[in-house]
Amino acid sequence: MGDYEKQSLNKGYYGPSIPPPSRSYHSHGRRGGGCGCCCCLFSFLLKIIVTVVILIAIAAFLFWLIVRPNKLKYHVVDASLSQFNLTTDNVLHYNLNLNMTIRNPNKRIGVYYDRIEARAYYEDVMLNSVTLEPFYQGHKKTNVLYPAFNGSTSVSLGASEVSEFNSDETSGIYDIDVKLYLRVRFKLGVFKTGKWKPKIACDLKVPFSADGKTSATFETTRCDFDF
Repeated sequence: MGDYEKQSLNKGYYGPSIPPPSRSYHSHGRRGGGCGCCCCLFSFLLKIIVTVVILIAIAAFLFWLIVRPNKLKYHVVDASLSQFNLTTDNVLHYNLNLNMTIRNPNKRIGVYYDRIEARAYYEDVMLNSVTLEPFYQGHKKTNVLYPAFNGSTSVSLGASEVSEFNSDETSGIYDIDVKLYLRVRFKLGVFKTGKWKPKIACDLKVPFSADGKTSATFETTRCDFDF
């Protein structure tokens, strides 16, 4: 029996091939380490940015919740135009008087109007500009301004502008634009902001008045921020 087993082992093996034993390799941690560090740094920076954005959003929400800021309101409540005639040599004579109100509806924010310049335009041509007295506007206050424009200016009107002027003259109502160029600061408690330079645009339809008589009544007009 033992001799038979020895003979069997000495004969060739014709079965399926036996794969060689697998070799195991151990990484020393050098490759790919740079990518891991970059990923960690990027993740860290991303967390910082997200945290800062969340903190800013929370601070802005708390500021709004406590202060409740409201937009300032500008209106032209009355306007009179006693002279507005164009001569043959393209000189426009005008006399325009306005009654404007500025309303600060905020309970905790005051406004310093350091500079107020009012400009009047007709057909995109500036007629005149006036500078009004600066003032401080307290909480929930309304102030009245009285810009007046009178004089004459040389204008260069094309055919379409002349046609528009004739149409306004016939109707007795003129489309005049008045803009406020402001320099303001805001006050919250003892804190004051830097200077801001907003522009306010008022698109007016002013009826012409002669000898105190007008063909129409001026309607109060809201002015908007001009960006």
